[in-house]
Amino acid sequence: MKRRSLLQLSAKSGLVLILGGHQIVRGAGIVAVRVWPAAAYTRITIESDVALNTKQTFIKEPPRLAVDIEGLELSPALRELVAKIKADDPYIGGLRIGQFKTSTSFDAPAIVRLVLDLKQAVLPQVFALQPVAGYAHRLVIDLYPAVAMDPLEILIAERMAETKGSKWSVPQAKPPTDTSIASTSDPLGDWIAQKNTQTGAMHNRHAHKGSNPNDNVQIATPSEPPLRRPNKTDRLIIVALDPGHGGEDPGAIGPQGTREKDVVLRVALLLRDRINASSVNGNPMRAYLTRDADFFVPLHERVRKAQKVQADLFVSIHADAFTTPQASGASVFALSEKGASSAGARWLANKENAADAVGGINIKNKNAEVQKVLFDMSTTAQIKDSLQLGTTVLREIGGLGRLHKPRVEQASFAVLKAPDIPSVLIESAFISNPEEEEKLRSHEYQNQLADAIMRGLAHYFSKNPPLARNRSL
Repeated sequence: MKRRSLLQLSAKSGLVLILGGHQIVRGAGIVAVRVWPAAAYTRITIESDVALNTKQTFIKEPPRLAVDIEGLELSPALRELVAKIKADDPYIGGLRIGQFKTSTSFDAPAIVRLVLDLKQAVLPQVFALQPVAGYAHRLVIDLYPAVAMDPLEILIAERMAETKGSKWSVPQAKPPTDTSIASTSDPLGDWIAQKNTQTGAMHNRHAHKGSNPNDNVQIATPSEPPLRRPNKTDRLIIVALDPGHGGEDPGAIGPQGTREKDVVLRVALLLRDRINASSVNGNPMRAYLTRDADFFVPLHERVRKAQKVQADLFVSIHADAFTTPQASGASVFALSEKGASSAGARWLANKENAADAVGGINIKNKNAEVQKVLFDMSTTAQIKDSLQLGTTVLREIGGLGRLHKPRVEQASFAVLKAPDIPSVLIESAFISNPEEEEKLRSHEYQNQLADAIMRGLAHYFSKNPPLARNRSL
């Protein structure tokens, strides 16, 4: 009797175990679904309580992407994804979702199929992310343009369009094989000829009254045409602005819920307007943003973007945070070859360098292989120039309030490792400090911070004229 009962119990236990395994396959729960549309790329994120297996198929004509997700039953949470696709998404025209297969056994799990109707040809990336920083398992679908536009050419064309009487327009995307400005078309040379025949002055539509550039960095006005100095470099001066975090990575979050990614983007946009309204020795300035909206950019990609536009400076903007609310003050950092200048700098660098894990980088992407090579190329000259830039910026920011440290600190920040671009990282204030969080939320302080950084850039260029580039006029 006991033996029979034991066998019955074993059978029942075995049945429970089978059902338990079967339930794991069928019962993957959806935590959240998110869509991050941007001109650079669109990201779809499906967060679940277990890892999801996928199989994707891309159809070229008409362009569609089908993604089969194993272990899912169609749920209201998953259906929410359809409503999150906006009409102005640059890549997705529509989304269809349905139960492709129902589960019949442990070896035949349920399958949900997503079909993305695309507005243009894309290079899709589908990958999984392990749980990190409050996120559960994430399935990521990234849609990159198959034909990307040249950012340097866009900057040049935008500046030309601001010239009085200009007929230039922003260029369209070119085939991937054409990675630079075509040799048969010389927009810079055409611009020179255009400037020589025009009697009108440079027109700046975005001149900002709060800018306070010095004698060498000035806002050009219609009544004061830019002066040509025979012994000075005459070309477009480009400053790469890097608003930290973005998209899946909110950065630090203040006591009131203020997200670092939102604050630093607003400051970067204000600074962009000031840069675009300024000139260096008569040479027009242009700001290039590594992100101009709420989307995630991997650390090495931020560096690569700055290099692609041949930036003269790289300025990464952040808002600091610490484990206690007492920490306060702004800081400026440069790269270090020999290690961090303090334990705090080392801690902060490690925290900022972890952004890739939070934001979600596809480690299988071949571009990730470039990261180590790129980051091992830092030079002593770049660090020297970065310290000079950082010192001038820190001095101006110090006029707004308390500094966390009175001098530029150094650490191994990944975004500062462009070997040929002076680069600094600005921690504008401690968002974890309630008083400074309130300040960061203030439009007045955001404008003051943008003005201070602009003055720092002006002072730097007054002592360090931009080096000649192959894009010189």
